This record gives sequence, structure tokens and C-alpha cells, in this order.
Amino acid sequence: MRLASFLPPDDHTAGRDRIDDVQVVAGARGRTAVVVGDQVVDLTDPAVGLPGDMAALLALGPSAMEAAAAAAAGAARRWALDDVRLLAPVPTPPKVMAIGMNYRAHTAELQREPPEYQYWFNKQRTCVVGPGHPILVPPVSDWVDYEAELGIVVGRRARAVPADRWLDVVAGFTVVNDVSVRDWQWRTPTFTMGKSFDTHGPTGPFIVTPDEVGDPGALAVKTWVNGDLRQDATTADLLFGLGQMVEFLTTVFPLEPGDVIATGTPAGVGAGFDPPRWLQPGDVVRIEIDQVGVLQNPVAAAGTA
Repeated sequence: MRLASFLPPDDHTAGRDRIDDVQVVAGARGRTAVVVGDQVVDLTDPAVGLPGDMAALLALGPSAMEAAAAAAAGAARRWALDDVRLLAPVPTPPKVMAIGMNYRAHTAELQREPPEYQYWFNKQRTCVVGPGHPILVPPVSDWVDYEAELGIVVGRRARAVPADRWLDVVAGFTVVNDVSVRDWQWRTPTFTMGKSFDTHGPTGPFIVTPDEVGDPGALAVKTWVNGDLRQDATTADLLFGLGQMVEFLTTVFPLEPGDVIATGTPAGVGAGFDPPRWLQPGDVVRIEIDQVGVLQNPVAAAGTA
């Protein structure tokens, strides 16, 4: 099953060509949907009655997932995908956690030793936007970089989860672009400031349930910038596996429904080139992860998109 958050065609926000206040769209919760072919089925329709907020929907547990699956064949309102505006699947996640240096080849391109321990940082949830939303180059830096990542979306509250039970807490997978402002990132050991600029958390287009993804440890991850293939790897190159990550995080704090976990990026980031290949206004970043989806975002200068 594929789940989405969207704004319907008659929503005044959906048709805007200019986003003067990014958070009007980035913070819009919209409606939840199950995606059937090239259509979205509105889960907030009275015939279904599920929440419009994805985190709230996930918190309802298996019964809500069963109702969402049943809605695909029901009489609830539906629209063509091309006629709605997709938001990030979880527009306002409780937490966005990301791990650094978790692909062997990426660690090597940064001339680092493989980390002994998992290296985590948080992205402020206000940076999250959906597919098609512009990635804004801020006026304070032009060192803006892309990072393709497999995202885990948490489906239930959990703590102290053993690595071999990690899938029990997973609602599904999505594509994340961990956009990074490198000079701001490298000024502090926590990375948070350089990882949290507005629009620097593109996510989507859908949450894809584990039964449709298959083995998440062998997924191809690719990034193109303006059609130029920059990243080309598989999740088999992860230093710390998905189960290890969930176990490590839940040792310290609980995960909650709607949390997004970005699991690391492969080699080929802009900072790894000599000279670096930073994103520029007018660029288009396309990320594809097998079985999970395609996330594409244009790049624009702040104040012009």
C-alpha cells in the first residue's frame, strides 16, 4: 500500500505558483490518501473517516491501515494524482532523525575513517517539504548540497526495540533528500543548523508499506542533478543496518508515529567533487529508490520561488 498527504484541486494553496511564505505549504497538513494506480483516494471522506494528519492516522495502528486498504476499493472521493498537490507524506513529523557517514563509499569520499558508533543528528521538522517544492538556496550561503536517503517512517510508539524486531515499528519507507548547507553544517559538531534551513527536508512522494518494498537492505539509490547521475549505490553499502539504527535510537528515547528516520547517503554528494558541485538555482534534483519511489525538486534562490 502507498499512503500520501495531499491538497485537493480546490484548495487555494494547491494552485499557487509563488510561495512567499514557505511554511504555508510546508506546514500544511492537507488530507491523507491511499494511492491506487494514478489516483489518490481521500481517507478523510466521511465514508472512511480517517484523520487528515498522517501522524495521527499512523497512531491509530493496524485497524486504520486495514481501513485505508479497504478504502482503495470503496466509494470515497478520489482525484487523479496529476490534479492534486502532494505534500510530504508526513508534513509535520514529530522528529526527523538522520545518521551521518553511514555508507562505506561516502565515508571514504569525505576522507574519514568508518565511525565506531552511530553518528546521529536532528533536522528541524520545519524544513520538511514535499515533492515538487523548491529547495531554496539561502542568502547566507551557496554551499547547498543534496543527499539521497532511504527514509523510515515510524508507525507506532516504541522504545528499547531489539534489532531483530525493528520492522514491528515501521509503517513504511519513503525517499528523503537530506539537503545540507555545508559551511553551516561544519561549523558545529551537532550539524543541526546546517541541516535545517527552510525547504531542506524534501520527502516523498509516498509512504510505501514494507510488504511492497521487499528486502530494504538491497535497494538501489540514485540521484541525478539536471540529468547527470551523481549517486549510484545500494543500501547493501550501509555501515549500520536498519535494525541496528532502530535499536540504537530507541535505547535512548522513544520513537513515535510519524517520526522520519533518514538512514544515510551514498557517495557522490556535491562536497565529494573537486571542486565541489553545489546546487544552483535552476537545478533539478531527482532521487530514485527502488520499490520506494521518485522524489524530484527544483532549486531556486530564496525569495524567488
